[in-house]
Amino acid sequence: MRYDFDSIVDRGNTQSLKWSIKENELPMWVADMDFKAAPEIREALMKRLEHGVFGYSDLTDEWYESYILWWKKYHNFNIEKEDLIFSTGVVPSISSIVRKLTTANENVVIQTPVYNIFFNSIINNGARVYESPLRYENGEYSIDFVDLEMKLKDPQSTLMILCNPHNPVGKIWDRETLAKIGKLCKKYGVTVVSDEIHCDITKPNCEYYPFLSIDETCQEVGISLIAPTKAFNIAGLQTSAVCVKNPFLRHKVWRALNTDEVAEPNAFAQTAAIAAFNNGKAWLDEMREYVFENRRIAGEFIKANIPQVQLVEAEATYLLWLDISKVSQNSDELESFIREETGLYVTSGAEYGESGRKFLRMNVACPKSVVLDGLERLKVGIEKFNKR
Repeated sequence: MRYDFDSIVDRGNTQSLKWSIKENELPMWVADMDFKAAPEIREALMKRLEHGVFGYSDLTDEWYESYILWWKKYHNFNIEKEDLIFSTGVVPSISSIVRKLTTANENVVIQTPVYNIFFNSIINNGARVYESPLRYENGEYSIDFVDLEMKLKDPQSTLMILCNPHNPVGKIWDRETLAKIGKLCKKYGVTVVSDEIHCDITKPNCEYYPFLSIDETCQEVGISLIAPTKAFNIAGLQTSAVCVKNPFLRHKVWRALNTDEVAEPNAFAQTAAIAAFNNGKAWLDEMREYVFENRRIAGEFIKANIPQVQLVEAEATYLLWLDISKVSQNSDELESFIREETGLYVTSGAEYGESGRKFLRMNVACPKSVVLDGLERLKVGIEKFNKR
């Protein structure tokens, strides 16, 4: 490989959320990687740093062009300059959109188990979480369209947050599924916010489908949230974009982001995004290969050593979604026990909704030696749990 993903980077004393842990703990929970960002990105940031002046920034044509070219070349989707709005992050965008496009106590439909911060963005902004649980059968997830339509047609439902690809289950929604969602949302007057932050962390030779690329209906009802931050491990630089084709919706979103003051880039936000999209593809391709090899290793280890646990097959993300229903019916209890007994820090599936209560989420975007350490700790933790 051209790039180094095996070396362990000491992240202690770096104000890292992930690594704010006790001695001998191993954090494999929050969704950031333990790899250094691509050297192409670091070099661009160093050049910007050496300039030495970090005043207010204005968006450049190069920033727009980097998004436009990336989505055209790698996702076969045409974005126009006027479709894009800068935002400091996907979560700030979701929160602003919920505030702007809903009124008090209206429903926001989400498909659980799903990214836990969706719940915060909904509740903290005065709306109601309306769960449409995914169907889980034979180790695979799909959408229960009967239930989804029932939730969407409720007159109090005005917004749906779609996760595409889906975190934590690692599902890439196909074009037919996305088209059906768009059609239902148009029928019932519901706007779709599609969180696509994991879109570039897909299994090699696997492609995701941008919601707005599906058809005119999806463009009419949809808002897409896109960013280089998850795929290139630069989330701390606070850089993302909102893509909206519908001019009426775009104006609403533009007002929301500007009202909340999350539509202005910091001194490094554009530099990092441009470098990632223009020069980071080779690093990204190798990272994907490395991470999905980690997933393969994890799958084989779990099957051989922890047969009570089932790894849900996934096409996207570096997050293992582990079915622990044969071990415990309470992921909070099991997660806490494993951390206390072994130091392994994973995430309880209950954080992603009630339908996640029999699962754990584990991040394998780290050196293979760390993955193997984490798997051994998981094995020991479950063995001890079973012997209680």
